Amino acid sequence: WLLALQNRDGGWAAFDRDINREVLTKVPFADHNAMLDPSCPDITARVLEALGYYGFGVEHPQVARALVFLHRTQEREGCWPGRWGVNYLYGTWQVLQGLQKIGFDMRQPLARRAVAWLQQVQQPGGGWGETCRSYDDPLWKGRGEATASQTAWALMGLMAAGCGDSAAVGRGVEFLLRTQQPDGTWEERWFTGTGFPRVFYLKYHLYRVYFPLMAMGRYARMLAGALAVSAVSCAGNEAGD
Repeated sequence: WLLALQNRDGGWAAFDRDINREVLTKVPFADHNAMLDPSCPDITARVLEALGYYGFGVEHPQVARALVFLHRTQEREGCWPGRWGVNYLYGTWQVLQGLQKIGFDMRQPLARRAVAWLQQVQQPGGGWGETCRSYDDPLWKGRGEATASQTAWALMGLMAAGCGDSAAVGRGVEFLLRTQQPDGTWEERWFTGTGFPRVFYLKYHLYRVYFPLMAMGRYARMLAGALAVSAVSCAGNEAGD
């Protein structure tokens, strides 16, 4: 079923196959003019992750087509947009995680450029954050007040790329430890879920809890040796390290 829903452009969309004909945007009663369901990097990456769990690898023809789609949609900075989470931090995490599950060589430029971008937009305090304004203005890619959920996304992306032992990951983990509340949760006042880009955004109140827990759990498992971590060095991508 998943394989059958792959779009002709090699990607996957959220709801159906090849709902991308611009004529549909002319429907006069379309709410937010949201009549299309095009392929997007984050959904494509999720499907790759699922396929990877079932043994599909980069040599599979449909996986190879998806990789072409991801090459084509990567931004010049190395990131990917997020359709269902804000925004480039979300999309880049999803893609790196999907690539890992299908056995993609993380030494390839597709992954190295994404890692370099994540490291570049890390904030001095160790966290990551991105405002919804990035959907309107590309100057805001990866920029905004640091949040727990977005820091977790960046951390999981870097760990998926084999950079779990990098200074960037260490600083991100320190940020989460430092900002954790006495009750074990994190404060997060910004919306990091996406409804319709440039129209409305969502605040999923548990994003601030379970995404940091996911990231910290993976980091702890990595330290314990239970998670296979690539030997790829990220030192060359980290300014000043």
